[in-house]
Amino acid sequence: MNAETGLLEKLAHGSIILTLGTLILWYGDFIFVPLTWGIFFAFALYPVSDWMENKRIPRGLAIVLTLVLFTLCFLGILSLVGNQMVSLLADIPEIGALFQAKLADYLKDVSELTGLDLSNWTETDLLSLFLNPDNLNQTIFNTGKSLTLIGIIPLYIFLLIYYKDFFTAFLMQASSRSNEKIIAWAEDSGKVIHQYLVGMAKVTLIVSVMAGIYFYLVGIKFFLLFAMFIAVMNLIPYIGVIISSALVILYVFLTTDTLFYPLLTLLVLWGIQLMENNLITPVVVGGKVKVNVLAVVLAILLGGAIWGVSGMILSIPLIGILKITLDRIPGLEPYGYLLGDEFPVNEKKENFWKLLKRRFEKK
Repeated sequence: MNAETGLLEKLAHGSIILTLGTLILWYGDFIFVPLTWGIFFAFALYPVSDWMENKRIPRGLAIVLTLVLFTLCFLGILSLVGNQMVSLLADIPEIGALFQAKLADYLKDVSELTGLDLSNWTETDLLSLFLNPDNLNQTIFNTGKSLTLIGIIPLYIFLLIYYKDFFTAFLMQASSRSNEKIIAWAEDSGKVIHQYLVGMAKVTLIVSVMAGIYFYLVGIKFFLLFAMFIAVMNLIPYIGVIISSALVILYVFLTTDTLFYPLLTLLVLWGIQLMENNLITPVVVGGKVKVNVLAVVLAILLGGAIWGVSGMILSIPLIGILKITLDRIPGLEPYGYLLGDEFPVNEKKENFWKLLKRRFEKK
């Protein structure tokens, strides 16, 4: 009975901590989202700042120069797609008219085949659903909030890199009995963050170049914008690529007179995604974030529910750090194993793929 009571107490304490932690992260997103981004970018940009510091440049100046270089790169990319973004916004009424016309044609064909009257479906102006005052006010509010958060991130980056020795000393004092374990955890977590961010930046560049070349060859007007959109949305695993591909295929469908180009776009984007998942990401990013797919999907959904798009993107390295933490806490190792990707698969009989692979290996 005492054992059962102790187990119930642990479950109750765990549930309370989990619930309070989730509520704090949810209501404190204005504080924690830019702070988390600042921590991640601090790990990613620290090697550049450290290199400058080793060249006898004062630490504060080295950090400022690093941030300036990073900002110039970001503004350069933004300038490449800025003009196309403005042009796309100007073409929205025309695109909406094309959508209405094509929708009317397809509904007419369906009405002739089924005998149902579907003409009233086209009476609603679909653009008004997106451009009504309530949606515009919400969009302006969210944009202002995002710009404010983005403005705070460089300050966090500067302070986190500048006070790195201070944080190291704090970890040493807080872990006087297990300095080696704490330092090893901090180093492994830093490697996960750095390798993930730098690797995903490279993957984003490669995917944008591949998609941009295809969009340019088939004559898509906003090829740079769509290429960057595909690459950035690819940072959200599974979900992002579906949303971005669907929107791009819809645009190709509306701006062409045949189904060949939308289908070709679907096949090409699917091929790029397969190449990115099975070749580019394993080679560039590596296997530092060794988390199984189920944990990744749950982390994406939970991160999206708490922090929106930022939570979806940050969920992968955060779940990787959580696994590293659980693996190093006595008694919590099984939960770290539960998040990992090393697990046995016991099948009753050898499946077809294994038999085929074994047969080719013999040849």
